[in-house]
Amino acid sequence: MTYDFAGEGSLDYFPCRYGRSRLMFRGPRRDLSGRYVAVLGGIEAYGRYIPRPYPALLEEGLGMTVVNLGCPHAGPDAWLADPAVMEVVARAALVVVQVPGAANLSNRLYTVHPRRNDRFLRASPVLQAIYRGVDFTDFSFTHHLLQSLFEAGPERFALVAQELRAAWEARMALLLAGIPGRRLLLWMADAAPGQRREAPLGEPVLVDAGMMERVARLGAGVVTAVPSAAARDRGTEGMVFPLLAELAARGLPGVAVHEEVAAALLPVVREMM
Repeated sequence: MTYDFAGEGSLDYFPCRYGRSRLMFRGPRRDLSGRYVAVLGGIEAYGRYIPRPYPALLEEGLGMTVVNLGCPHAGPDAWLADPAVMEVVARAALVVVQVPGAANLSNRLYTVHPRRNDRFLRASPVLQAIYRGVDFTDFSFTHHLLQSLFEAGPERFALVAQELRAAWEARMALLLAGIPGRRLLLWMADAAPGQRREAPLGEPVLVDAGMMERVARLGAGVVTAVPSAAARDRGTEGMVFPLLAELAARGLPGVAVHEEVAAALLPVVREMM
């Protein structure tokens, strides 16, 4: 699956790379010779179906270059393994990290694709022992895997959740250690960390308030951007997508949500700069 094909009714995302990175980002490619802000994130930062995603709106509000390093289904594993990306991040005056979920990380239970971190590759002998009788060749994506494991029973899934949360905290610590400048975490979800529903697989997957507090202690500010009811009600208004992609578009933050996220980020980034 590709995220840079511009079919009928699609946006041109001007896909680009920075340096020798193997990851493809949304363009146009920004000039890195001056002072800039970098945004690390997934499909939301990339702005799938959004004419002006929140990094572009932040750039307009700041009057300063904002490098959009949003990449669909990439996360800490992909970023940390890509020296070109980490070089861009290291040179930024400030880095906004959209908080990723804990599902798309290689850990002691399963391995994900090194760049497409949402792709499940293999289960470890430990996971196979916990879930005897499960055919792991049935799974291609981490969300499908976790949904199935969760439905198999809360006791066993608690062991999976514990491992993924530990891996997430370790990986986020490594990521923040690789950012020498100012760091700002962006929580972009339907509820604040301490007000999430019981369902553990809502985005960002398995990340709770305690995890956010511990990561924030590593020297990162936090912006919590929870969309208003009015923004959610606007749905796909202003989004640009082929007719057959309407269902996918409805599952992503809309234009109004991106506007609210940019509005939440702008004063904090200004103050930190």
